[in-house]
Amino acid sequence: MPHAPPLGALLRQYSAGSALACDPVDEGLLNRGYRLRTTRGRYFLKHHFDPETAAPEAIARQHRATQRLADLGVPVAPALPGHDGRTVAVVGGHAYALHPWIDGRHRNGAQLTTGQCERLGALLGVVHASLERVMPTHARVRAEPTRSACPAVTDTDADGACPAVVDAGADPDTTFALIDDLLARVRRHRPADSFDELARHRLLERRELLEQHVGRRPPHGGPVGWVHGDFHPFNLLYQGDAPAAIVDWDRLGVKPRAEETVRAAAIFFVRPAGTLDLPKVRAYARAYRRTAGATPSELTAAVHRVWWERLNDFWMLRWHYERGDTRADPQFPAASALVVWWTREYDAVCDAFVG
Repeated sequence: MPHAPPLGALLRQYSAGSALACDPVDEGLLNRGYRLRTTRGRYFLKHHFDPETAAPEAIARQHRATQRLADLGVPVAPALPGHDGRTVAVVGGHAYALHPWIDGRHRNGAQLTTGQCERLGALLGVVHASLERVMPTHARVRAEPTRSACPAVTDTDADGACPAVVDAGADPDTTFALIDDLLARVRRHRPADSFDELARHRLLERRELLEQHVGRRPPHGGPVGWVHGDFHPFNLLYQGDAPAAIVDWDRLGVKPRAEETVRAAAIFFVRPAGTLDLPKVRAYARAYRRTAGATPSELTAAVHRVWWERLNDFWMLRWHYERGDTRADPQFPAASALVVWWTREYDAVCDAFVG
């Protein structure tokens, strides 16, 4: 098995028995996960591999948060403590965590009824409201030119406040330069293939769109709070029709809450052709606003900021051409088409979130 975890050394730190089988779980893009079967049961073993979120202090914070959420009845899968009471095991300089195995499956928006979309929005509202109860009060917002808000907390005070860092939206001049660089990379790629053709088309299209809307760069973000940070179908497990566990809390941090709501909807409810299922978005957003106490103006501002973020974002192409990492390629056709459709249907998208 590639990147096989050191099972012997790890399991000696837990009361989990001896390993019988260990199989990689393929869904994660940043960290590594394994379906582990031992003489004492089934577990999910997580290797915190992504350097941005692999600090043991940050992982332990996530574990404390999920345990507190579990105590409130939020569906999560808290990490299991080892013999020393710690939930993070460091072996060979790498951080691991052991979780109970949750039988379940992922469901995207096309697989959800309108009622289940309402339940999804309400669940995210409960997550945001519950995090406000169990996490420390966040620090005053300060505007800085960064898109990341506390992705990995490493302060010495384990439960100290995470400062909220909210930017004013991507700088279009930087985006224009990135588009030129990516176009040059596409031209140099040999042999050229269908992905190169689509990438070139979308880059030229996006440059034209950005030129048309360059004056719509949003101001600083709205109200902030603790958020999951990466709420999407692969991080939510269902048992039957009910959510069983929200997983992968690596991006836990203080950010604009309504933006997480919009960002999640743009992943759950995107169709293969790059449109959003707006009736389902409406049901989801109404339930979220009711549960989280979010105002229509918060959602309107969040729609604008996430739209602008998508208009200026090329992470999938950067992975492909800068890293040679093609794992996100299947998402690119729908995601890149969504930006174009969203721009054209901007008012209808806003109405779905606030109507």
